[in-house]
This record gives sequence, structure tokens and C-alpha cells, in this order.
Amino acid sequence: MRQLGMVIDLNKCIGCQTCTLACKTQWTDRGGREFMYWNHVETRPGLGYPRDWEKAGGGWEGDRLKPGRLPRLAEDYGVPAEFNHGALFEPGGAPLRPLEAMQWGPNWQEDQGAGEFPNSHFFYLPRLCNHCTKPACLAACPRQAIYKREQDGIVLIDQERCRGYRYCVAACPYKKIYFNPLAGRSEKCIFCYPRVENGLPQACAYQCVGRARHVAYLDDTGGAVHRLVNEWKVALPLHPEHGTQPNVYYVPPLSPSTFDAAGKPTGQPRIPDEYLEELFGPAVHAALATLKQEIARKGKGEPSALMDLLIAFRHGDMFRLNPPREES
Repeated sequence: MRQLGMVIDLNKCIGCQTCTLACKTQWTDRGGREFMYWNHVETRPGLGYPRDWEKAGGGWEGDRLKPGRLPRLAEDYGVPAEFNHGALFEPGGAPLRPLEAMQWGPNWQEDQGAGEFPNSHFFYLPRLCNHCTKPACLAACPRQAIYKREQDGIVLIDQERCRGYRYCVAACPYKKIYFNPLAGRSEKCIFCYPRVENGLPQACAYQCVGRARHVAYLDDTGGAVHRLVNEWKVALPLHPEHGTQPNVYYVPPLSPSTFDAAGKPTGQPRIPDEYLEELFGPAVHAALATLKQEIARKGKGEPSALMDLLIAFRHGDMFRLNPPREES
């Protein structure tokens, strides 16, 4: 089985939500999917989307599935709101407001972060289905409706077999499977497999204005994903402790120094390393050290293959969906 992977450089994500809109307009803009965001960008630190998903359980404990809970529509996802658009055309121009009070929604905590001035901090975390090597959703489905494709490792839901039991939703520790109340089926990111089959990268990756996403097969030694994950080891899975072996990886964010009471830099990163370890595991410390080392090399005018790879001078080099065949 081959595995298609994605690396997202969090140092280049500007939170513009272009990836979110690319996915939304292509896959989830109607038909019971209004609250679904197969791809979204959440502000960290924060509770994320659905609300507090990191505490909702799921994943693996050894070879056993861990229990998980279902997110609630109004409280955790947020019911899509209707707005007073007509008021915009009335004399005086009333401000745009939802017709009913909302409890939660995507990007509810956008740009809030944590800390106090002048040491406040936040960063953006794009999230989508990880198309895991050991997907908990697949193991939890009693209908065997979820399967992993041999040719690229993409995890899909057979809509003919699915009966909407939602065991998959509870089992996914990232809560990236959604229940469609109109269709009565579970649905999720399909990694844009119709595009992949035609040699095109995922819409979220191709439309990224910051050139933050690399796409390639993990066994393609010339591709950026293999090089960043296996050679440079600066791209890490999100919450690896869940045991699902995700195939979406992240280059962890660097941050400026904090300031002391006198306004002088302390040399300590504004984003605590401890928080990044919670997200990406203990390997994050070595990854950050490598990034700092290579940035320093580049700053001195010395060559750095890692920095050149992350800068992505040519957009097309970020996507290798049809790698050249190796000579036998």
C-alpha cells in the first residue's frame, strides 16, 4: 500500500482561510453539510472546532479503541446562523447580526490565543482528516463501510454501506468525521481523490496563498513529504499519542522572544515549548532546534537545503503526485 501524505508548515500559515473556502465551495456548501468543515484553520491556543475536540476521546490505547463522545451540534459545532441582511438596506444601516444568539461556531476564538501583553501569542493550525495508517474510525465501524485505498492510502466512507451509527465519529480522536442529518450518513474529507487521480493536488493545498502545504507519497524519496518527515524530521503528526499514525504532518511554529518587565527580550520563545510538545509530542524539541540551526545558516549566507525546501521557490515543486519511476 502506498501512502499519500501532506506537510503543512505552520510558520507560513497566515490564517487567511483560503484553504477552508476552497474545500467548502467544492465539497460541503449544501445538503446537510452547512456546519461541516472538512478543512478548517483554528487559532491556537484555543478550544478548536468542534469545541474542545481534544478532550472528546477516541483513538487507540495499544490495540484497543479508546472510548470517545459525539460532538453536539449546537454546543460544539454551532448551528449555521441566519443574519439580518435586510437591515443593511434600511435607513441608518443597522449592523449585521445573527437573528438568534449563537453559542459556538467555527473560528469562534479566532486570533485570541493566550498570554498577556507584551507576551501574548497565537498561531494558526489547519486541520483536516489525517488519512491515518491505523484509522480508529475504520476499526469502529460495524458495517465495514470505511476503507483505506491501496493505491494512495486515502480513507473513504462507502455511502452505500454506511447507516449513520456514528461510531466512527466517536472513535476519531481528531473529530474530523461528520454526521449528515439529511442524508443519515457519516461524511469526511476525501483528500480530493478525484483531483489526485488526475494528477492534481488537493484544493486546500493548491489554493494555499502562503505555499504552506506540500503533497507527495511517503515512499517518494525525492518528494518534500519524505524529506521533511523522514530525512530532516521537522514535520510531525498532530497528537501522535492517539496511535492512529496520521499522514498529515506539521512543521511546528517558531516564535519571537518574550520580554521582561523592562521590555528587554529574554531569549525564551513566546509560544511555550511545553505547549507544542502537547500537540506534537517530544520530538518537537529536536525539530525546533533543527529549524533554528538551518535558519541561522541561511542568515549567514550559507546554503540550506531544508530552508530552500520550505521556502518553495516554485509552486509546482510542492506537489509530486506522479513521481518519476525509479530505474530498475
